[in-house]
Amino acid sequence: MTLLIKDCSMLDVVQGKVLDHMDIYIEGSKILRLGRNLNMVADEVWDGQDKFVVPGFINGHTHLGMSLLRNYADDMNLQTWLTEAIWPIEAKLNPKDIYWGSLLSMAEMIRSGATCFCDQYYAMDQVGDGALKIGMRGILTRGLIEDEKSQEKLEETRDLYKNYHGAGNGRLRVVPSPHAIYTCGTDYLKEVIAMAHDMDGVINIHMSETEKEVEDCVQDHGMTPIAYIDSLGMLDLHVIAAHCVHMTEEEMDLVKGKDFYPIYNPSSNLKLASGFTPVQKMKDKGITLGIGTDGDSSNNNQNILEEVHVGSIVNKAVNMDPKAMPAIDMVRMATIDGAKALGWADEIGSIEEGKKADLTIFNLKSASFTPRNNLISALCYSAQAEDVESVLIDGEVVMKDRVLTKIDYEGILSMVQDRMNQLLTR
Repeated sequence: MTLLIKDCSMLDVVQGKVLDHMDIYIEGSKILRLGRNLNMVADEVWDGQDKFVVPGFINGHTHLGMSLLRNYADDMNLQTWLTEAIWPIEAKLNPKDIYWGSLLSMAEMIRSGATCFCDQYYAMDQVGDGALKIGMRGILTRGLIEDEKSQEKLEETRDLYKNYHGAGNGRLRVVPSPHAIYTCGTDYLKEVIAMAHDMDGVINIHMSETEKEVEDCVQDHGMTPIAYIDSLGMLDLHVIAAHCVHMTEEEMDLVKGKDFYPIYNPSSNLKLASGFTPVQKMKDKGITLGIGTDGDSSNNNQNILEEVHVGSIVNKAVNMDPKAMPAIDMVRMATIDGAKALGWADEIGSIEEGKKADLTIFNLKSASFTPRNNLISALCYSAQAEDVESVLIDGEVVMKDRVLTKIDYEGILSMVQDRMNQLLTR
């Protein structure tokens, strides 16, 4: 199939500017031509007037199946929240709960402009099936917590890699993922690192999320968390590191120049009172960051636009500097920098000829974009999920005029409510 979007405003995220009166010609899964007044024959032609086309947003850290637990346990610190509320009810989730919860999270992401995710959970085959169903791009990572089933979980990761890596025309990838240094012992972490070397050299982990994690690591290992994973050889891999709230300046210098990518989760960190990630300081040192929502039970939504907004304004306040984390930096974090963090920048994250057609189309005829003074500022500070009109992933239209094309959205809402009702009776 070919599609021509005529006369739109388009975000060049690399140059950090908006290009007006642009045509975008898509053939199959890729952007074939960009320009003005393109004379191309296409199966479909869309009028791009009053439309703003941006790279599909990238949600760098999620727990998609947790949408069933949205608003279930709130107003607690992380350890209490995990051990007394979340882990006990998670133990009662079954694979189909995770399938429908993940599908709801993906629908929510698409409706707010996200086209790609990095998810850590379990029953990840169900997450993969959901992504194939709805048409999303994503990284699947089976969260590994050391217990009596440690080796079984490693086998699950191997099976997931065998069955889903490269599925959906390459839309799905599989990456090994130890949950955190406080849920995995040294030897187990070394096993996962070895596995990651055999699976494309990428690993996903929670990192330095709380002060307690850092204090315990220093007490147990005589070094801070990132120095500790370096001692294990993890920094020889491409590391997707969720949170990094309490990363020290020495650790920043340690990872500078390495394939280490913090994923900033502003809403979750604020809600759990984990602290303020030193995002501006990391960027000043040349560290590339992505941005994520975290799970629905700690956010409590999958709206990446909200993260871009909150992430910018909270850093201005924390740094006492209104110039900290300007709009374009935050938008890049959700697009091209997010793609770099996930190891996918060769295919997604920017609108360029030859890249995948992962596109989010905003309707400019809305209060959020009126008047049209600065569209990049609007993306960061005023745009709302309801302004996302259409979304393409891999050249396929997954939402058109606010209607999801591949799934029954109302049916998902009903199914998730029914499954949560059942979960509470188990």
